[in-house]
Amino acid sequence: MQVSHTSTRGGLVVRRAVARDAKRLTRLVRGSRAYEGQYAAMVADYRVGPDYVETHRVFVAVDADDAAGPVLGFYALVLVPPELDLLFVADESQGRGIGRLLVEHMRSEARTAGLTQVRVVSHPPAEGFYRSVGALPTGTVPANPPAVAWDRPELRFSIG
Repeated sequence: MQVSHTSTRGGLVVRRAVARDAKRLTRLVRGSRAYEGQYAAMVADYRVGPDYVETHRVFVAVDADDAAGPVLGFYALVLVPPELDLLFVADESQGRGIGRLLVEHMRSEARTAGLTQVRVVSHPPAEGFYRSVGALPTGTVPANPPAVAWDRPELRFSIG
């Protein structure tokens, strides 16, 4: 039995993503300013497919007054092996606490799933964010050209 939480805070709702959200999630990833310049190639052809949304624990943050409206951010928790695979906040929605809300929600989902830790391989500019929400550095994942041409920080969230 799969249990998932819906969270509401500060006019925001975190709800389970559904297959029809996939195109919106793909647009959010591809349009992220965090992946401009040298990082653009990593997301240029990236696709969040309906099958991915249905297979993993993918959650979206939306405005409580418009739950069917724009996706303000999302994350994907992979259970085996435990990893925060994706976490994005729309550029125009940054600074509202959405990233923190999504991490809190992810930790709750991980706890419910019986996980004790969750790995995250960070986009280099996002490492400071992950550290600020409790992830601890564990190493570096080497570049893997041509897909990823730079080393990435590896961190872990303790789930307790």
